[in-house]
Amino acid sequence: MRILSIGNSFSQDAQRYLHEIAEVNGEKLKCVNLHIGGCSLRQHYLNMLDNEAKYLFEFNGSATGIYVSIKDALKSDNWDVVTLQQASHESFSFDSYTPYLENIFDYIKKYSPKSKIYIHKTWAYPDNRQRLFDMGYQSTEAMFKDVNDAYKKACDIINADGIIPSGDAMLEAYIANPDILYRDPIHASLGFGRYLLGLVWFFRLFGRKENFKHIENFDEPVSPENKITAYKIACAVNTREGY
Repeated sequence: MRILSIGNSFSQDAQRYLHEIAEVNGEKLKCVNLHIGGCSLRQHYLNMLDNEAKYLFEFNGSATGIYVSIKDALKSDNWDVVTLQQASHESFSFDSYTPYLENIFDYIKKYSPKSKIYIHKTWAYPDNRQRLFDMGYQSTEAMFKDVNDAYKKACDIINADGIIPSGDAMLEAYIANPDILYRDPIHASLGFGRYLLGLVWFFRLFGRKENFKHIENFDEPVSPENKITAYKIACAVNTREGY
């Protein structure tokens, strides 16, 4: 399978361990993330029009040092899935998605017509952080409610082929154990948080696996217990109606 994300640091978090998870579980996966930190759908759209090589090409969870345009990336392979997402600081407002999302969708279909388009539903900010307050929210659950509603509308407006429920998984993990989930006011932790996201993507793409094997190498330690917690949450959010 080949998957391309037109994203930012949140898809970077999600893809960090994804290739390795697939590999140890016997699945062939090429995953590429087009990275510009904090990039919104509006900025993706403007970059699309400029057709300049502004995106860091991240291959199988690692930076390459190569910069490409969206068109170059789309034409570089026969992508099975292309993912789209909104920047987290605008993700709760559906007005920020349109008309950029529809135009990007049409652009993808022009240059990679056989690709399925998935929406990567991102997550809310943790409680008691200034970034959360700056968005006008008092709790992560309140922010996620609006994020969730906006992404549902985004899926409907382009008739997306699927949705990757990272935000749901992050919320469940936050409620269970908030201390190990974030590395800063918005990003997933380098160990547990990124592993959780990788599992969410893996199960969404390949389904639940018998005799699932966990990876062993992380950028920061993940305990055996927390591996199991991540596994259970990732499985649960992917078996809900609509996913």
